[in-house]
Amino acid sequence: MTQRRAHEVLEFWFGTRPYKLAQLAERSTLWFGSRELPSLQQESDAALIHRFADLTAAAAAGQLTAWESGPRRRLALILLLDQFPRTIHRGQPAAYAQDHAALSLAVTGMQLGAEATLVPIERAFFYMPLQNAESSDIQEESVAAFQRLAAETPAELKPFCDQMLRRAQAHRHCIQRFGRFPMRNAILGRATTPEEAQWLAQLRGLETRNVA
Repeated sequence: MTQRRAHEVLEFWFGTRPYKLAQLAERSTLWFGSRELPSLQQESDAALIHRFADLTAAAAAGQLTAWESGPRRRLALILLLDQFPRTIHRGQPAAYAQDHAALSLAVTGMQLGAEATLVPIERAFFYMPLQNAESSDIQEESVAAFQRLAAETPAELKPFCDQMLRRAQAHRHCIQRFGRFPMRNAILGRATTPEEAQWLAQLRGLETRNVA
């Protein structure tokens, strides 16, 4: 059952292998949201919540630690701790409550070389907890990881990995400038500085879901 549920998480998030660039473009609404297609976004959000809210809660409660032993199961666990809460708990502090646990899984997995067995698209989300960390040092590690990924990716998938690298660089720039992600301030009850408020105003009208 454990193996089956982990496979369900991965198939829901990535689709079926082998992954093609056109297929990844279709999944961008699930991953990053869509202001242009709100009904499609609502549909994908509802499907994620219906199928995986219980499993996401189990991961947060530390009930799926056995998944750490395999690279793809570890990836599924990272998704349950890092990406899925951002949909299930959007607009609530719980959206970020498992970031540290996801980051720990990603970092220790990288130290073990676990991501080496994953294909490039899977590796991108293996590294995502680094991109979401409010730490300058970890942001440097994030950009380095996505640079390696972009350099090692086959030509067909390189546009996607180049895009992910640009996202990582944007996250790093934000942390270098503010030391945190200002878009989380209201959710986490943090006071926004005037400089942050000006920067946030410039983001209005842009797609920011899952940026941080």
